[in-house]
Amino acid sequence: MDGKLKIKISIADRVYPLTVEPAQEEGLRSASKKIDAMIKQFEENYAVRDKQDVLAMCALQFASQVEQKQIDNAIDGEETIERIKRLNTLLDQYLEN
Repeated sequence: MDGKLKIKISIADRVYPLTVEPAQEEGLRSASKKIDAMIKQFEENYAVRDKQDVLAMCALQFASQVEQKQIDNAIDGEETIERIKRLNTLLDQYLEN
């Protein structure tokens, strides 16, 4: 446990004690604030009866954001590869002349 921090993170009015690397602390605190903000938004905008439902909706929202970023990055990567191929073709044509 050398160099680790003991912190408490609050999510949905519950406190979770964690032991983390110092480099993780800021990210965890930021994530818990974002989760609580999203919980508040869902509770204000939808008729939610149970915290479990709100937490499930938050989990789905965050997971879908991660998935969409992966999809977007894959598309961007494919487009980049195609552009590089076209540039290589143009360079080959230029060098042949």
